[in-house]
Amino acid sequence: MITISILIPVYNEETTILQILKKVKAVTYKGVRFEILVIDDGSKDRSIELLEANATLYTKLLKMPVNGGKGAAVKAGLQAATGDYILFQDADLEYDPTDYVKLLFPVMEHGADVIMGSRFIAPECIRVSYFWHKVGNRLITFIFNILNNTTFTDVYSCYLMFRRELVDPGDLKTMGWEQHAEILSIAVDRGKVFYEVPVSYHGRTYEDGKKIRAHHTIAVVWTMFKRRLFR
Repeated sequence: MITISILIPVYNEETTILQILKKVKAVTYKGVRFEILVIDDGSKDRSIELLEANATLYTKLLKMPVNGGKGAAVKAGLQAATGDYILFQDADLEYDPTDYVKLLFPVMEHGADVIMGSRFIAPECIRVSYFWHKVGNRLITFIFNILNNTTFTDVYSCYLMFRRELVDPGDLKTMGWEQHAEILSIAVDRGKVFYEVPVSYHGRTYEDGKKIRAHHTIAVVWTMFKRRLFR
């Protein structure tokens, strides 16, 4: 039996948080226990109210005193996690928890250290979205692969799973969108066995609440270089 700690940062997601938690709660896998950690990052809508009224849908609720950004929420979740592996889950409906089965297969069958869910290797379903987002993702992935001698196809997918022992939250220096690149860089540097699996994607529009912007790419690329060249 292994334990997967699922980290779900939440900021003003009252319209989707219960739906995603029900989907997460419904997933089962033989030999696997799920620890569901919800980290509310100072939401100003009804997210906390809904979460407190539905405590059976998660293992633990962490409440940040102020909005510190996704990076702060992730770091708090990493500090509280007790599982053998960490898995990130956004609080919206862009990624489908039914894909956990695919992510777990390389762990159970091949002892993988890092597993990435890719939207670009024959997913069952993917929503057509912003062209320049895909271009930016391809560029970031290309740079990451050059720096780390890997062959990932989608390094900025939400679905990143890794052995918890590989990443000490105390080592993290970033708190913005670039933190994902820092975590993956550390996990790949310290791990040995890496896998990718196809996952579906139902991307939101900016009108629906999508938060990432083009300028975030600069910090992401700098973080990848800094982590590789000045570790």
